[in-house]
Amino acid sequence: MNTDKSLPLDGVRVIEFTHMVMGPTCGMILADLGAEVIKIEPPGGDKTRSLPGLGIGFFRSFNRNKKSVVLDITTEEGQQTAKALIAQCDVLLENFRPGLMAKLGLDYDSLKADNPRLIYVSHKGFLPGPYEKRLALDEVVQMMGGLSYMTGPEGRPLRAGTSVNDIMGGMFGSIGVLAALRERDRTGQGQEIQSALFENCVFLSSQHMQQFQMTGEPPPPMPSRVSAWSVYDVFTLADGEQLFIGAVNDKHWLTLCRVLDCPELAQDPALQTNAQRVAVRPDLLMRLGEVLKHHKADELSLKLEVAGIPYAPIVRPDQLVNDPHLLASGGLVPMELEDGGTTDVVLLPLTMGGRRPGVRQPLAKVGEHTEEVLGQLLAS
Repeated sequence: MNTDKSLPLDGVRVIEFTHMVMGPTCGMILADLGAEVIKIEPPGGDKTRSLPGLGIGFFRSFNRNKKSVVLDITTEEGQQTAKALIAQCDVLLENFRPGLMAKLGLDYDSLKADNPRLIYVSHKGFLPGPYEKRLALDEVVQMMGGLSYMTGPEGRPLRAGTSVNDIMGGMFGSIGVLAALRERDRTGQGQEIQSALFENCVFLSSQHMQQFQMTGEPPPPMPSRVSAWSVYDVFTLADGEQLFIGAVNDKHWLTLCRVLDCPELAQDPALQTNAQRVAVRPDLLMRLGEVLKHHKADELSLKLEVAGIPYAPIVRPDQLVNDPHLLASGGLVPMELEDGGTTDVVLLPLTMGGRRPGVRQPLAKVGEHTEEVLGQLLAS
């Protein structure tokens, strides 16, 4: 367990009123970077702890390195305690439904006069505008923001296979915090930051929006797209194994032909440039498929690796827990759980000075730090 205290946000105190994925992701990033993050949970604990099915891993994935304090902010006493804690914090994070924090007297407008240095981050479905009072989910904004349309085949919009907007929304919230801390160093003033699912999804779709503005043609869904490269697809190999191969320039093409021992393809005058190959792409992919179905994935992967051709096996998430690169790069590390067991968790995808910001403490039990944090409050 990494106990190095020399982290960039050491000394920054964060109070977090969040659940599910978006807000907790923001808090986890700040915690991993060294901030003291105090997660406020309702009596009985954050319901995210006990989600079934696809939500079962949410709490463990996005709540490490935090303290847990149980506080009922629906009561007058809880609200007063929350305000006292907020006064000792640099940053507040929340992702409740629109209007709830105002109803509790814990919104930015209610707090800023007494806490002028407070950086207040709201994670919502939508930024201010006609949609701002709507409730949103990752799937809702994927449908509204162009992502599902671009992901699935024509007529079959398809949700991305993970909570991309929730996670990226938390990332943008943390980026806002870092910028606001820097600005506060200059001005002495805090500010309100808003990060939203819909706008996040539109940002993900922005390249396709720009494509339309440049061509006047609505971009087709990715499965129907006109590829910029002739060889950029998933192929079925021997024994039904699959491999993605991408030959994105003429040098790659000639190298691939050599690896596959297909001199006739390399010498074909109709296949000398990428533009020529794209023009006959369906036929070319069929010809390559006939060749590739006789190759074993592990043997071909080694040859492509040596030759410098981009390739990828089709990997399931369960297989990643044993990925040799993740393990060697220190990106998958053990974390002690609230029940005393352990699990392997994925760290932030970055290094700082050659270090991976890591796990500094066990996953907090419900209310584990209530006495510690509130005791400090009473003593101050």
